[in-house]
Amino acid sequence: MEIVPNNSYLAGLPGFGVAEVARELVQRTETEARTEAISGFGMKHKAQVLIDLIRSAMFPNIYDVHTIRRAHFDHMAEDRIGEAAILLDCMLTEVLVNACVLEHKGDPGCCGCRRNAHILTTQFLHKLPDIADLLNTDIVAAYNGDPAAMSHEEILLAYPGFEAISVFRLAHELYTMGVPLLPRVMTELAHGKTGIDIHPGATVGKYFFIDHGTGVVIGETCIIGENVKIYQGVTLGARSFELDADGNPVKGVKRHPNIEDNVVIYAGATILGGDTVIGHDSVIGGNVWLTHSVEPGSIVYNADPPPVIRSEHDRPSADRSE
Repeated sequence: MEIVPNNSYLAGLPGFGVAEVARELVQRTETEARTEAISGFGMKHKAQVLIDLIRSAMFPNIYDVHTIRRAHFDHMAEDRIGEAAILLDCMLTEVLVNACVLEHKGDPGCCGCRRNAHILTTQFLHKLPDIADLLNTDIVAAYNGDPAAMSHEEILLAYPGFEAISVFRLAHELYTMGVPLLPRVMTELAHGKTGIDIHPGATVGKYFFIDHGTGVVIGETCIIGENVKIYQGVTLGARSFELDADGNPVKGVKRHPNIEDNVVIYAGATILGGDTVIGHDSVIGGNVWLTHSVEPGSIVYNADPPPVIRSEHDRPSADRSE
């Protein structure tokens, strides 16, 4: 709905010029990133629809409003993937044209971006069965890793870790295909819902489980092996940023740690650095701060500070409430 300013009201405000304010706002916020090739809000909305369509095809009746009979699963999945294909093709065209305009000063009316979008859409759709296989291992990892999990359906419907991982797996495939912007939009949608921030560039093996999850951060160049379990508040981040001659961060360098197979990282642990490797079968305790590698089979924990426990009778009389 278009909002029309009440000009008679605005006229009563001394010195208030709508046109001047609007013009200055546009000038102050104008950057090279603004083109006519992309709609930011529309991109976010369409990305969520795309995610829902694909997950509905993968997990019938979990991401659907109405119950679908098992006999109709194949037909339903075909419909969902057909809708997803059309939507993804349009979105890829949009982000590719936007990148072309920004990076190569290309003509947004050329046909190259649309042809590439068709190719990438087809490639991505054929990757979906493999992504579904990966997600099935993540469901098993959550079920086996949490005594509170009563069913696979509970994990699909109620576990924020799986919500974030399922979106990440889709976004990561697009990222590895060289798709700009869209993978980050997808993972940020999951970040906003769950508080779990996984960069689509991270590499994550099978049987990955994030328990509870709030506050987890996994950086772009992080490599995580198989059968890894992490708890809430874990950061797998960068130690510092390498700068170029102009003082800007250098892109494309390894900044985040590697976590090998069968590692457990407890709540609040922070592991930093592109050359940091957590050896396989290690356990990293809660609130540990690590900026160097540890050998396979290590157990890393902080020394327990002695607790101070005072009873009511130990307190000075002046401190006691009357």
